[in-house]
Amino acid sequence: MLNRLWLGFFLTAALAALAQWLVGGNAGVFAAMMASLFDMARLSVEVMILLFGTLTLWLGFLRIAEQAGLIDLLARALGPLFERLMPGVPRGHPAIGLITLNFAANMLGMDNAATPIGLRAMRELQTLNPDPATASNAQILFIVLHSSSLVLLPVTIFMYRLQQGAHDPTVVFLPILFATFASAATGLLSVAFMQKLPLFNRVVLAWLGGFALLFATFTTLLASLTPATLAAFSSLAGNLALFAIVLLFLIAGAIRKVPVYESFVDGAKQGFEVARDVLPYLVAMLCAVGVLRASGALDLALDGIRWLADVAGLDARFVDALPTALVKPFSGSAARAMLIETMKSHGVDSFPALLAATVQGSTETTFYVLAVYFGAVGIQRARHTVGCALAADLAGVLASIAVCYWFFG
Repeated sequence: MLNRLWLGFFLTAALAALAQWLVGGNAGVFAAMMASLFDMARLSVEVMILLFGTLTLWLGFLRIAEQAGLIDLLARALGPLFERLMPGVPRGHPAIGLITLNFAANMLGMDNAATPIGLRAMRELQTLNPDPATASNAQILFIVLHSSSLVLLPVTIFMYRLQQGAHDPTVVFLPILFATFASAATGLLSVAFMQKLPLFNRVVLAWLGGFALLFATFTTLLASLTPATLAAFSSLAGNLALFAIVLLFLIAGAIRKVPVYESFVDGAKQGFEVARDVLPYLVAMLCAVGVLRASGALDLALDGIRWLADVAGLDARFVDALPTALVKPFSGSAARAMLIETMKSHGVDSFPALLAATVQGSTETTFYVLAVYFGAVGIQRARHTVGCALAADLAGVLASIAVCYWFFG
């Protein structure tokens, strides 16, 4: 799947560039594509360096948590649920605790912590994989749920809106919650369909129902806060939770007589190995995305969608927010740039800007995640991962459009 997808990016870019040259007379498109190719190669190294530092830090703390028994404790607590959703993973396996920590970090908007925890979880799942070059069912479910981007505290979106002078930076909070819930639910249901998972099992229904009730309660409580209070709470909760996790790891390690400093250094050494393994996959994917963007293929797609909306007699305001949606699966930095550009072009509190912010907060950089997570363990055949992850992204985008028309008219 990844082979065809990667090749398809280049072929699509080539066709779009030929159209720009032969029809539009833009001979400079090929120079732009080559420049983007080398720019993305350089960006890959820059991303890897940043990833290296983050991995080194959090893999060190995770080694302390592992030796203190916290990962095993979490894995045993969630064993009844995951033995049904991931039947190939034994109850109490360390991967279960790591997956739970990864989801918790994502929900709190802590991307820097979520990535190294997730990579460690992928390595643990890889130890159970009978075919190391092909994604296992458990790895696919983990990646799709991770990339469905269930976020309870979208602090970074509030920050972008605040920087652009929004009167109420947190006005998109509830739309993002609704859209990200739709994305996560679609991701789970699509994988469950492909893998025939027993979602109607009593244990699974009890756990998922509990999560849904907790989510609804949390949403209701936060919806009652004033915008200023909500922004302050979001920032405080995310940072406080992150530091509390670090402190918990250290205190638990000290209580269990773990040599915390030596354990941290031992775990941190893995950061270099993981970052080194990721780089080739990151270069391959980001370069393909860069060429696709520079070719003008995304602009052609937008023009086509706007034409279809006009023919169908639909309100086409949503099209101005779609650049963020179209590039988000490929590049987080590109989507962020598109979001900021939309805010500047249309106004930070305009409908396209509000929709773009909602999409940014409820979708994930799917192909970047695939490149990093699968690259870290050498997986080459993704099976149904891409289709299920893109289905979750599509659900997030469609839900964002519907919710924003509902909230903002």
